[in-house]
Amino acid sequence: MSFLGIDLGTSFIKGAVLNLDTRQLEHIRRAPFPEPMVTADPLRCEYDPLELTSAVRTMIDELAPHAPDCEGVVMCAQMHGMVLMDDRREAVSNCVTWRDQRALAPHPSGSGSYFDVILARTSPELRRQLGNELDPARPVCFLFWFAEQEKLASGLTPASLPDFVLSKLCGSDPGVESTNASASGAFNLETSEWHYGLIQELGLDRLRWPPLRKQGQVAGYLKVGSNSVPCYAPVGDAQAALAGALLSMDELSLNIATGAQVSRLRDELSLGDYQTRPFFGGKFLNTLSYPPAGRALNLLIGLLTEFASAQNVELPDPWTYIAQAAGETSDTDLDVDLNFFSAPDGARGHVANIRADDLTVGHVFRAAFRNMADSYYQCALRLWPDKSWKNLLLSGGLACKLDALRGTIQKRFGTGYRLTPFAEDTLFGLLILASVFSGKAKSVEEIASELRTREVKASV
Repeated sequence: MSFLGIDLGTSFIKGAVLNLDTRQLEHIRRAPFPEPMVTADPLRCEYDPLELTSAVRTMIDELAPHAPDCEGVVMCAQMHGMVLMDDRREAVSNCVTWRDQRALAPHPSGSGSYFDVILARTSPELRRQLGNELDPARPVCFLFWFAEQEKLASGLTPASLPDFVLSKLCGSDPGVESTNASASGAFNLETSEWHYGLIQELGLDRLRWPPLRKQGQVAGYLKVGSNSVPCYAPVGDAQAALAGALLSMDELSLNIATGAQVSRLRDELSLGDYQTRPFFGGKFLNTLSYPPAGRALNLLIGLLTEFASAQNVELPDPWTYIAQAAGETSDTDLDVDLNFFSAPDGARGHVANIRADDLTVGHVFRAAFRNMADSYYQCALRLWPDKSWKNLLLSGGLACKLDALRGTIQKRFGTGYRLTPFAEDTLFGLLILASVFSGKAKSVEEIASELRTREVKASV
């Protein structure tokens, strides 16, 4: 039995044949995510929705010959993407993604930004009901901007990016599953319904909000080769990646790549001073999403390579030297604070306590790794105050390739860790979901436990 898995990521669209019998990814493909449309407004980030649909169709057509027995399609996508659709299932807006910051533009009332106005109209309790997912980069904020600009016609449907794509490919009406619905910033976790109080308060009740779908519900049928196969309701990529990393209830997840997330899996809804997101099988994720990671480190790299860049000298891989230099620096009292962007620990960083012998790449990045580990630890205390986790799960490109970073994290937490067992953990998460949706496994938890056991035996 095989499925096709499609991941609409931020940088790439990835696909693979999901072999449910051997539990292997086969014929992995990747294509660059289309470039954003040119705009004079630096706050906006939009994509041609039909170009995205065509790119997914091309990926499916490339994989189809390798899956003549394909029995279904599962999909995930970068969270927070949105397309407005009319009642003929046509796009009437471009795709607006999480990179869009138009909600930070000044509101015509003079009361700050559009986002400031949204915050003034919502209470802390309401924002907790949203899982603290109210953020300038959320679809509900884009929609408020459209509404205030009188560019929001009645009866339009705000579709998530993957649900728009499936609607166009399958010729079916858009719906949305909870992991993507919660990413909109308008989903009430306490009722598992749209937050109609918020929707009315922001003047968005003129829209036709898509029906909520259950996990594993068929969203439409699609031609794959000569077969018409079911396409299942798309899910959030963050949840798919953690499913593919085989996260367990007693593990603390640290996903460290361009961005970072510290997450804890819970059996029941627990709202607090963190983000809360639906997971699979009735579980929830408590998450903090903004501790420093690769984005902040890239600023340091940009500073250190500025002279070379100014002379058109390209350094193809600075990370190899960084890993070596940081690994050879056992410790440092250099002080590097990476909170250059808005983060749980603030929005101002620094490099301090500099001496003549420690302003080197090794010392700078060793100190940066220590700051990252400290930040992750503080996030962990907010998510798990009694510190009863038994293990760390490390995933993401930086965590997997930087030994010095892992060692610093292990020292700060004083506990063991394991790396995600699969390089393509998001696609592997889709394989796990396909196994559940097809009936080959009872639950995500069951198959993850089985695969963890298999990995342990293989490592012995």
